[in-house]
Amino acid sequence: MIVSCFMCMFLRLLFLPMLIKTAQVPSISEKGEGCYFLMSTVANPANIFWHDNLVGKTEREKLLNQQGCVVWITGLSGSGKSTIACSLGREFQARGKLSYILDGDNLRHGLNKNLGFSAESRAENIRRTGEVAKLFADAGLICIASLISPYRKDRDACRVLLPDKKFIEVFLNMPLQLCEERDPKGLYKLARAGKIKGFTGIDDPYEPPLNCEIEIQQKDGLVPAPNEMAGQVVSYMEDRGFLEA
Repeated sequence: MIVSCFMCMFLRLLFLPMLIKTAQVPSISEKGEGCYFLMSTVANPANIFWHDNLVGKTEREKLLNQQGCVVWITGLSGSGKSTIACSLGREFQARGKLSYILDGDNLRHGLNKNLGFSAESRAENIRRTGEVAKLFADAGLICIASLISPYRKDRDACRVLLPDKKFIEVFLNMPLQLCEERDPKGLYKLARAGKIKGFTGIDDPYEPPLNCEIEIQQKDGLVPAPNEMAGQVVSYMEDRGFLEA
């Protein structure tokens, strides 16, 4: 039954390009070279209609005994987004809850592989991710989105896609100095050397959330352990009934 629901959802995605035309819009890559990404434009919205399924979100949530939602983890590169996302995934698995992680870097290997790092590309990157996260939540899953997502307006646009407070924004508020000291991918070093342009926190801004549901910071100068950070998110969700239908 779960498989059939997912097949229905993704078959829609498969045939969606038949209804869409694409236009190439120039953007700038992280190396400053010209590149292109595809902006989707609907040819004739008047000829496209929403088709309701016989099985709805409520039925799917009852089947899974959980509430579909999006846990959106944002913060600087090196702040620990992927670490807490993986810890959350393991915790939900241990509790018998179905979740899926949308990792920003992983998405750029597939769905968002044709996007650069200009402001326009970043906005499209987050828009696509938000739409996919919405589908997972509608399927009844706990979708964990882990992306820098530096611009507030783009995160807020994803929030409005989810009804009934089903968007949980988690801000990993770690200082730039700490993230730069960690530098797990060596990107800060490249940015400081001028080899990467438009790098968030160095020569491109990060806009912190103003009203996030959860903010995780250092305590007495120490970063909480991954399981402790994940526990903070799980406790929030438990208190609000997300882990039961």
